[in-house]
Amino acid sequence: MPSALAPHSLAFVFLRAAPIIAAVMGGRSLADGALDAVPAAARPATQDLVYGVLRRYAESEALLMPLLRNPPYPEIHALLFCAVLRLETWTDAHTVVDQAVRAAGELEGGRYKGLVNGVLRNYLRRQAELTAALPTAARHKHPDWWVAKLQATYPDEWQSIVAAGNAPPPMSLRVNRRKTDVSGYLKKLAAENIRAVAKEDDGILLDHPLPVARLPGFAEGEVSVQDLGAQRAAALLLPAAGSRVLDACAAPGGKAAHLLESCDIDLTAQDIDPARCLQIEQNLQRLGLSAHVLTGDALTARGAFDAILADVPCSASGIARRRPDIKWLRRAEDIARFAKTQGRMLTNLWRSLATGGRLLYATCSVFREENDEQIRKFLARQSDARLGAEEQWLPNAEHDGFYYALLEKTA
Repeated sequence: MPSALAPHSLAFVFLRAAPIIAAVMGGRSLADGALDAVPAAARPATQDLVYGVLRRYAESEALLMPLLRNPPYPEIHALLFCAVLRLETWTDAHTVVDQAVRAAGELEGGRYKGLVNGVLRNYLRRQAELTAALPTAARHKHPDWWVAKLQATYPDEWQSIVAAGNAPPPMSLRVNRRKTDVSGYLKKLAAENIRAVAKEDDGILLDHPLPVARLPGFAEGEVSVQDLGAQRAAALLLPAAGSRVLDACAAPGGKAAHLLESCDIDLTAQDIDPARCLQIEQNLQRLGLSAHVLTGDALTARGAFDAILADVPCSASGIARRRPDIKWLRRAEDIARFAKTQGRMLTNLWRSLATGGRLLYATCSVFREENDEQIRKFLARQSDARLGAEEQWLPNAEHDGFYYALLEKTA
């Protein structure tokens, strides 16, 4: 959208972020690529603001509700969310209010400038009172049904899971062992004054997130960005050299690449989305790896494989801090729908697994219906399946939430 605002101003970022947040409030996913349309210079600040607002959406809504007679135009409502977030983090409240009003001047003909000014000044006067009156549910910054499900499943851990879901995510790397090793890459990071520690077999955890352009050797394929929990998949499946392996839901290709970095295998990487298959190919090319990349549906996949990675579609409840829109787009009834699809995928892929082979079922969920309950049902109906290993990773300061079940096909 054309704008007279200075492109590096807070007002410009407000103006870019507000429609994206309004779209999520209206049911649109961030995966639709709205952030990609933001000018490159403003994209990092805009993404930071959008993600920050969505992580605390319920709290901001509760803070603003007493100050609004009626919900305003959606983009103005989103603009107010942006301003409230920045009022929490900036010391110059006058500048935040001024920049929000300037942004409002470019939305809907500017007729909401007075409302934005009045609501934000009223918020500043009543901030302590409004914060003290926040309902418990708003303080959780998660939908009520989500919190209730966590409380029932994880009575001792639910608060830490919620806290992790509200925090910015950590940034971890996976070293490409075909080109370097963890020790050598840590020395490269140290030479660039980038603080980090070794984690897992091929993992490195950075002290602070940074752009990939700052990572030495990234363009040359020495390292990839991948959560430490996601890196667990390759170590669990661990196919033998020469194995025929299927990554059935492979995009964007991180786990497939890790398998290829770890083992000499014949890998087929499949995904239902042609555009995401192209992303797999690009990622493998950067890393100097090769695989058979196919567009296909795991519900109808056919073949004969020694090992299968079934990283199935799920609620993504374990990575909510990376996808903060899903907390507000998901509904309680979605979990049963995901579980039904996952069960069908698992049954179909099992037919393509050779006797004596291994299938790793994986989700980035913390909900039991998608995880251990799914596997118990599968084992009950599949007499030739044996559970070899099972892990539930809960999100914390170092990694996201993942579930893994290694299934072995008996005679």
